[in-house]
Amino acid sequence: MGNALIALAAATVGVIGTLLAPVLSQRLLARAQADQFDRQQRTAEDQWIRERRVAEHDRRRDSYVAANAAYRRFRIQLMNHLWLVHQGEAGPEDRQELEAARQGHHAAFSEAQMTASDAVVAELDSLTSAMAELYARTMRLAEGNPVPGGSFQEIHDALQDLWERGLALRGTMRADLGVGAGADLGAAGVTAPAPPPGEAAGAEAGSGGRARGCP
Repeated sequence: MGNALIALAAATVGVIGTLLAPVLSQRLLARAQADQFDRQQRTAEDQWIRERRVAEHDRRRDSYVAANAAYRRFRIQLMNHLWLVHQGEAGPEDRQELEAARQGHHAAFSEAQMTASDAVVAELDSLTSAMAELYARTMRLAEGNPVPGGSFQEIHDALQDLWERGLALRGTMRADLGVGAGADLGAAGVTAPAPPPGEAAGAEAGSGGRARGCP
């Protein structure tokens, strides 16, 4: 009798095991597929985050390059026009060149302000105010109605002083992009490229020229 019960129990267990095996297999397969799907989702999300960071870094870099170039162009054109006013040689074409540089400066700075860090925005705002003030003084001088602090030499000296502020702006931009000594590479979430060999810290003249009659 005992052997019969054992055999019955064994048969019952065997039947139950046979019935449950497909269910257990399906559950294990579903869990494995769910784990694989989660890993794929996390991988895709991480990739999307990396690509977004790289795209944002590239947009910010491009806006900084445009703002830096536009600022240098506006400053040089303003120095040129100031010299021509001083010489009594300013004409409509010179004024048009200055206005084009001024509008380009406004457009580039406005775009950069939408993507820049707080430190860069502060520099951009400060330079915008300074350039607007010196532009207004130059226009008053050209009209023969100079304001206090608006003589040729005073405006010229102020524009020369902006050279250092332009270098400070570029340094802040480079640091924000993770370029140069002391830069925070984690800020942009990407590894920044090394600067071009031979790049000089003060090479404005090489890329924008030097104002006529102004050292």
